[in-house]
Amino acid sequence: MPAFTGLRAVTQIAGPALPVISFAARLPAAICPIATLLMLTELDSIGTAGIAAGMLWTGQAVGGPFLGRYADRRGHRPVILAASLANAAALALFVAAALTGTPLVVQAVLAAVVGLTVPQIGPLSRTRWVVLTGPADGKAGTGTRELTRRALSFDTAVDELSFMAGPALAGMTVVLIHPAAGLVLAGAVIAVFGTLFALHPTAPRGRTTQTSARGRLLHPALIAVFAMALLQGMIWGSANAGTSALSEHLGDTGMAGLVWGAMAVTSSLTGLAMTMRPSAMELTLQLRLAIAAQALLLLPLLLVDSFIGATAAIAGIGFAVAPHLIAVFNLGEHIAPMERMGEAMAFLGSGLIIGQGVAALAAGQLAEHYGHHSAFLLTCASGAAALVVALVCVRPGIIETHRAPRAAESGLAEASAG
Repeated sequence: MPAFTGLRAVTQIAGPALPVISFAARLPAAICPIATLLMLTELDSIGTAGIAAGMLWTGQAVGGPFLGRYADRRGHRPVILAASLANAAALALFVAAALTGTPLVVQAVLAAVVGLTVPQIGPLSRTRWVVLTGPADGKAGTGTRELTRRALSFDTAVDELSFMAGPALAGMTVVLIHPAAGLVLAGAVIAVFGTLFALHPTAPRGRTTQTSARGRLLHPALIAVFAMALLQGMIWGSANAGTSALSEHLGDTGMAGLVWGAMAVTSSLTGLAMTMRPSAMELTLQLRLAIAAQALLLLPLLLVDSFIGATAAIAGIGFAVAPHLIAVFNLGEHIAPMERMGEAMAFLGSGLIIGQGVAALAAGQLAEHYGHHSAFLLTCASGAAALVVALVCVRPGIIETHRAPRAAESGLAEASAG
């Protein structure tokens, strides 16, 4: 299949509107953390900002799998619609609390509610592509399997673009309009585009409770893939903290977002390239090679002392990020029961969020006491740990799941206890 024909085949499955709506609906999740930090740093203190952002991240990580499960059972339309409107309302209350100077505990609780109600557009978009590209019986042929792989590659590129645009929008609105403008924008966008995503004709219908509970979700193989997502999040969180510390050291904190955006550019371009020409290699091999390449590409961070060097290093890492994430979510799609796909994708997404939050906190403390290189050292250590997990737990083989015909294709062996 020619390159652009393959890309066109993916975008024609659901029509041109769905990728645009999906991209816009993801922006609030990318806007909210940085917009929260910027707003509360300006209106209150950096300590309050850190607590609120941490509660938002925690709420999102905890609430994601539950929303995914409800979407599997009740259908995407009612769950995403309710979550989008609830998220917009929670953002309005959170902004009002910040502007009126309510106590920290109130702001922290409202930030957690904002996180809990994030409608999980990214994970449920991946689920939607799996449903659209696979037959109802779940036994995909070669052509369908390639189309699913292309679709998930395309969705990864859309994700990366949203997480490049989101922080930039947050920064611009806060600087040009008002400290709360970023969160107000996020609320408006999720109310409009979350609703459009929910109501789009491609929204899968729900399944009965009995059917959705039948498949086993927490298979050791999926836990191994979750560990890879967790460690990828740790790489991001620590590298982001190190980039912020470097920018502060160089006297221009505003440059951190631009430097960090270099990764999203190269990662999204790589994702689009893999949509046009998907890798023919087996998924576990792709994952291993991608994480090995990323572990090597992280090492230059230990030497950077300038914006140019940091931008080049961060951009280089992006070339390995997309292949790794594409393999992670494709493996998740192979392993998870079809009737619990939304929950599985949200579970993997929570791994990315948890890893980011934990590593950002740890790396921030390291950078404060020992400089930005110490944060980047944690980044490299996380990359090395991910490589070890990939080599030990994510290995070619055949696993037994409730979707055995498709799980066998993934080649992912169970994580052994020994």
